[in-house]
Amino acid sequence: MALPTISDSGVTYRAMTRFVFITGGVVSSLGKGLASASLGALLQARGFDVRLRKLDPYLNVDPGTMSPYQHGEVYVTDDGAETDLDLGHYERFTGVPSRGSDNVTSGRIYQTVITKERRGDYLGRTVQVIPHVTDAIKEFVRSGTEGADFALIEIGGTVGDIESLPFLEAIRQMANDLGRDRALFLHLTLVPHISAAGELKTKPTQHSVKELRSIGLQPDILLCRCEQPLPDNVRNKIALFCNVGEEDVIGAPDVTSLYEVPIRYHEGGLDTRTLAHFKIDAPEPDLSRWEEISHRLSAPEGTVRIAVIGKYTELKDAYISLGEALAHGGIANRVAVDLAWLDAEIFEQPGTSHHLEDVNGILVPGGFGERGSEGKIAAVTYAREHKIPYFGICFGMQMAVLDAARNIAGIEGASSTEFGPAKVPVVGLLTEWSQGNEIVVRSADDDLGGTMRLGAYECHLKEGSRVREIYGDVSCIYERHRHRYEVNINMREQLEEAGLAFAGMSPDGMLPEIIELPDHPWFIGVQFHPELKSKPFDPHPLFRSFIQAAVEQSRLV
Repeated sequence: MALPTISDSGVTYRAMTRFVFITGGVVSSLGKGLASASLGALLQARGFDVRLRKLDPYLNVDPGTMSPYQHGEVYVTDDGAETDLDLGHYERFTGVPSRGSDNVTSGRIYQTVITKERRGDYLGRTVQVIPHVTDAIKEFVRSGTEGADFALIEIGGTVGDIESLPFLEAIRQMANDLGRDRALFLHLTLVPHISAAGELKTKPTQHSVKELRSIGLQPDILLCRCEQPLPDNVRNKIALFCNVGEEDVIGAPDVTSLYEVPIRYHEGGLDTRTLAHFKIDAPEPDLSRWEEISHRLSAPEGTVRIAVIGKYTELKDAYISLGEALAHGGIANRVAVDLAWLDAEIFEQPGTSHHLEDVNGILVPGGFGERGSEGKIAAVTYAREHKIPYFGICFGMQMAVLDAARNIAGIEGASSTEFGPAKVPVVGLLTEWSQGNEIVVRSADDDLGGTMRLGAYECHLKEGSRVREIYGDVSCIYERHRHRYEVNINMREQLEEAGLAFAGMSPDGMLPEIIELPDHPWFIGVQFHPELKSKPFDPHPLFRSFIQAAVEQSRLV
């Protein structure tokens, strides 16, 4: 539903986009990204079009070269941008495909400004944070939002951080430029429960709002994260000291599942108060799909146990989309998915296979580097020999191919050039690939990320293959990639003779995209990242099928 049109001199045009700026205070990891995604979903459920964006204060140009320990998952968009993991939340909750232009860092903003200065665009003027940096931020925030009813802009970091000040100043200016009837400040803060005192404390929120007001921002709505429901007396106190209406102080207590959040925020009045600020009347939201998802999660008909064999298993942020996609597969099959996060290096030691004896499925996710690779291959071998459903994603597909090369085809010295010189390079550096009507050529000497194949690419599915059946008997799919190594096409004939089927290929037939073992209950490896396109209300076919296979395996035990 578009916002009402306005008539001016007989010409009818769409009302301009409303902007909601989301900030956070007190501590990080309160859930700004989840709050943005949930509000976007609620506005969608009322019939509005939304666009969600993230401003990141760090100086890296993008998260692609950052350690998962520092940044968590790198979320890849269809147009090939490496972005913040919050964009994954946006897509999963709204279904609106994110674009590279929906995420910007301080590094990219400064890079843009300095490039303009070196080019002479500023005509010799002194280049300053205000107005040049703030103008660049405002330009980014506004661009590409013309078709949306609401643009939700999340500012990363915590109010009070030095590095986020240019972004906060930019949105202050934008609110003045737009007028308060087109701008809203939503501030996410913490109301901690002090066990020793037996009460909720409002001072952290008061100080956070004081910090925000000191730089010229008055929040319109306060979203208060807390471990338990917010009592009326606490709400009244926060409203009094923070200069916010009582109805605009909204409690955000802990929930058992992410997908309960839109329902709870609606009950708290988040979308209602947002629309009231903009003086917009709208029908009540249709939350039936969120209620169904919540019901399936709270009342599963069974449980399956999936082992995830990775490098960063102690840091779940590195695999957010993967964990959620597995949960989506559970939602589709009405079962709970119990994840066993296992460090791949465990399986490089003898006598460790007992860790996998009670699992109903094994998944090896994406990753880079040699560390843990032999353990991942050992896990693949166990899944293949014990007929346990196996799902290999990106690096996980390459490890499945190495297992087949070494242990089925008997190719001595089969390895990946990622691990150093290989006697038989079954997996090698990807140096060229088709992109539209041109050939992209890269070398190992390019900048980090330069040898990456990034974004959505076409894949042709082999007729009669299991994977084609899973996708609904379509011949062509588009999936998102993030990798710099590829299975060597010259090994195809030898591997297929050994029983490994190449079920999906690039349109030119040069890049293997999907492998499977036809004589196994469920054994599939994909070079792309299907988890990036999965949503709770539209689970990805591969995850739906994988969990279904795990359910069937659990019944055999």
